[in-house]
Amino acid sequence: MLLFFLPMRAGCTDSCSHFLWSAIHSLRAAVFATVFCGALTGCMGSQDTASIVDATEDLPIDRAALCLRIDRVLDHAQNARRLNSSDHAAWQIVHGILAFGNDFQIEHNGLTVCALDYLLGGGTLTGWTLRKGDVGVIAVLEGGSKSGQGHPDQWLGYLSQCALGGISPHTPLVVGGHTFTVLKLLDQAKHDITSGQEATWTLMALSAYLPSDTSWIARDGSEWTVERVAEMESQADLAASPCGGTHRLYGLVSAVNHYLAETKQKPEQLSGGWAKAENTIQHAIESARRYQQADGSCSTSYLERASTSADVFAKLGATGHIFEFLVLTLDNNRLTEPWVDRAAHRLVTLLEQTQDLDVECGALYHAAHGLLLYRERLCTKDLSNSLGSPL
Repeated sequence: MLLFFLPMRAGCTDSCSHFLWSAIHSLRAAVFATVFCGALTGCMGSQDTASIVDATEDLPIDRAALCLRIDRVLDHAQNARRLNSSDHAAWQIVHGILAFGNDFQIEHNGLTVCALDYLLGGGTLTGWTLRKGDVGVIAVLEGGSKSGQGHPDQWLGYLSQCALGGISPHTPLVVGGHTFTVLKLLDQAKHDITSGQEATWTLMALSAYLPSDTSWIARDGSEWTVERVAEMESQADLAASPCGGTHRLYGLVSAVNHYLAETKQKPEQLSGGWAKAENTIQHAIESARRYQQADGSCSTSYLERASTSADVFAKLGATGHIFEFLVLTLDNNRLTEPWVDRAAHRLVTLLEQTQDLDVECGALYHAAHGLLLYRERLCTKDLSNSLGSPL
């Protein structure tokens, strides 16, 4: 069941409001299935979203002011929208962990707890279903789910990328009363990988936790390398992928960045599967720039064509997902280009506009994660000393 949540307001209790769904829920779920993404294209409740989309702003971006606004929207996303273990499922809460890592808290039995510690320590939650596997730990797949793990290795991928750098693969993980480590999720993922599967989140973890030249033998007896996984992902149809392929791109960028850092190569020196991955990334960057809308938002058709919507939630979902990918891949020179400035400004504006509205968790937390990465690179250090340096 796809859960939305209400923001906490002055005078509300600490737990998030729990509300019932009407026939509108079924309609919106169907719309979701047609766009393959967490952000719904329909309006929520009776809010006229067209009325809160402001006019195009062509003025130069004041980065100092933008950084202060980013601080405010991130604080609101982290602290004013409190999820809880009764009304919310793993899909929602793991997305919050992706954005804020150890700093993301939830309500459990009337107490405020660290969501990451709660889950990894054996806490129970709808959709958080782990069991011992042949060589490691299996996170049970619930394909297309919006309560459990909807994609292979989604939990593992987000744990490896959460906040600014992911968690250690040696972090303890309690499953069925027995203590393993997060690395055991990766051991099982390597064992189970097959040709043609969706390996987006698997690649995120491989790039975070293993040397780029790692090879292994999978269950089917074939030899795999990180490069082979990257090449397989680069050949997938982005338009038919979840959220316009932005998750696939995030995994590809994670892997290529790691490989470049290890080998000290430049992007133009790449070959084989790494070159194919880099070509996919560069094409996507150009598509994001070319299809950007006049107000700074990204195309609501993602990287396939230019389009927009009067629905603020559709714009938030598309802009947040694309921006998260862009911040990970662009070097500091490109990250300060005017079109990226406009995208950052628009994303913050969209979050400001929806602070008192119900917001879908995937759209919210991917936007927050992108802004967290952006703030770390451009707001927390002397930009003049870092311009021109690679990511």
